[in-house]
Amino acid sequence: MVTEANASDELPEPASLLPHRPPFLFVDRLTEMVEGTRVRGEWTLSGDEWFFPGHFPERPTLPGVLMLESLAQVGACGILAEPRFSGKIPLLAGSSKVRFRRQVVPGDTLELVVETVRLGSRAGKAQGRASVDGEVACEAEITFVIADP
Repeated sequence: MVTEANASDELPEPASLLPHRPPFLFVDRLTEMVEGTRVRGEWTLSGDEWFFPGHFPERPTLPGVLMLESLAQVGACGILAEPRFSGKIPLLAGSSKVRFRRQVVPGDTLELVVETVRLGSRAGKAQGRASVDGEVACEAEITFVIADP
């Protein structure tokens, strides 16, 4: 399935693919999907999220590990959209070459792009990039495993 951003009404809701639920669902919508290859999504931060009051009280900032998790979730949507992986559980197995380039604050929309580099029957590797208004906030290589429920 190849679906472009202008046909977002045809894309599945992230919660229909992922086992994650609030408050640990970090993608609001998918904007493009090429199953098993490339997926784009967005996460808009309202400022009401549970982590902002403590990170940091005077300067709310999205924790980097949650930015990385949002990339992993968007990537998992692309994988779980494939019929052979439907209903499976994606697990983050590792990350490398992680770089945080800018802060993400309340009101920002995080644009998430993940491209699958390698995909086997039980594991894979992907390259992710999160940005705000075209400015890169995070880049990472993500390793994942696909487990039975």
